[in-house]
Amino acid sequence: MEVESLLQVEKLAQKKMKIFRQSKLRYLARSALASMFIGFGVIVAFKTGSFFYAEHSPFTYPMAALTFGSAIILIAYGGGDLFTGNTFYYSYSAIRKTLKWIEVIKLWVTSYIGNIIGACAFALLIYLTGLFADPSVNGFLMGVVEKKMNAPLIELFFRAILCNWLVCLAFFIPMALKGDGPKLFAMMLFVFCFFISGYEHSIANMCTFAIALVVEHPETISLAGVWYNLVPVTIGNMIGGGVFMAFMYNYVNKPFMNEPLE
Repeated sequence: MEVESLLQVEKLAQKKMKIFRQSKLRYLARSALASMFIGFGVIVAFKTGSFFYAEHSPFTYPMAALTFGSAIILIAYGGGDLFTGNTFYYSYSAIRKTLKWIEVIKLWVTSYIGNIIGACAFALLIYLTGLFADPSVNGFLMGVVEKKMNAPLIELFFRAILCNWLVCLAFFIPMALKGDGPKLFAMMLFVFCFFISGYEHSIANMCTFAIALVVEHPETISLAGVWYNLVPVTIGNMIGGGVFMAFMYNYVNKPFMNEPLE
């Protein structure tokens, strides 16, 4: 049973709530760090993918997906606070009545705003580096962003549900594993699966869009396109983390939660 891991989820949510109560500014800063960590993963993924994209290689997406796993390692071990993971942690704690729903909403809003701040700040840093100043290295990045901003809304919504279900599992499953090696491997594997599948992650998209907007880009990439994508994707991510993870795991483990651990 997943009882021990679920207890860790509750403890983690309480720890995050303690930080929020002590200083909302510090909590906001931790949230900004999380999206900056995602930004590092985005840069590595698209820089790596661009070499294969230029050669029209079938390994473009697999190599980008493989290297994007660095982002989840930075968040898990670097202490960032990611909105998408919080949709699971806080929802589960609210269901278990160790957090109030009004507190959950405040935490969600604050972490989402912090993630936006971090994404914008990281995009500015990337702009100042000049790494994407040359349009010849932007093809892969712009191609992916344009597709995300023009996909049908219903498809974005359901891709987002599946995405955060998988991403939350990437944080949850390793809780039951012993040693950093197995934990890192599991995290990298799950993130590879989400990236290569073409699912939609609101914070990863946020970082990718911010970078695309600050460098030279076609007219098809715009702020309107950002909102078009992020609204259904954010809602879908919330359902993936809140319903398919929090509510489902509470339901299937409820009979065992008050039993002593063996």
